[in-house]
Amino acid sequence: MPAMPESPSQPTLYLVATPIGNLADMSYRAVSILRQVHLIAAEDTRKTSILLRHYEISKPQIAYHEHNEASVAPQLLRRLQAGQSVAVVSEAGTPGISDPGYLVVRLAIEQNIAVTVIPGANAVLMAVVLSGLPAHSFTFRGFSPRKSGKRRNFLAVDAESPHTLVYYESPHRLLEFLQDALVVFGDRPAAVCNELTKLFENVQRQTLSALIAQYTPEGAIRGEFVVVIGGKS
Repeated sequence: MPAMPESPSQPTLYLVATPIGNLADMSYRAVSILRQVHLIAAEDTRKTSILLRHYEISKPQIAYHEHNEASVAPQLLRRLQAGQSVAVVSEAGTPGISDPGYLVVRLAIEQNIAVTVIPGANAVLMAVVLSGLPAHSFTFRGFSPRKSGKRRNFLAVDAESPHTLVYYESPHRLLEFLQDALVVFGDRPAAVCNELTKLFENVQRQTLSALIAQYTPEGAIRGEFVVVIGGKS
């Protein structure tokens, strides 16, 4: 049975996790909170509008993304200080994890404003579990630099780490990322995950060299990827 809807007694900043592909992954609590807040700060208002229409939620939105975070976060803080509750949602997944959210959380904490997270979908956790690699201890590193030299330096920070390593990568740089990872880490076991929670969910579990052979430059690579690499044994 779903929990009873919450009725916040004070202005609250909610970081609301949204589906990473399958709309049915939206929680009862997330829907309830989005119906109650005064404003939704969305990384992508167009995609959030699709989600809101699906769940028959009618609330005003404001764009809140990496390019305007510094200017919009103070606006959200003023709304909270005026007694309103605000929800932050990313394009998909949990806000603040490689998505906007950190700055407004810091501002709210500094002003003693209530902050909480409505948990839900997260590609990092899903990929770690599906990878088949040790999940009891892992390091999430987000997106790597675009250029090979900087990317290799970025990867080298964790070259001696025994923990499972997790990265986000775009389809356009996936192959280059795997090639640099092979140079830095050696031929470790790894997993490449994409289309998580969707109809064509896919997880490739092989060594880095075998994955490189699979993702050829001529191949059509689509979707966002999570790359999980075994730690140093």
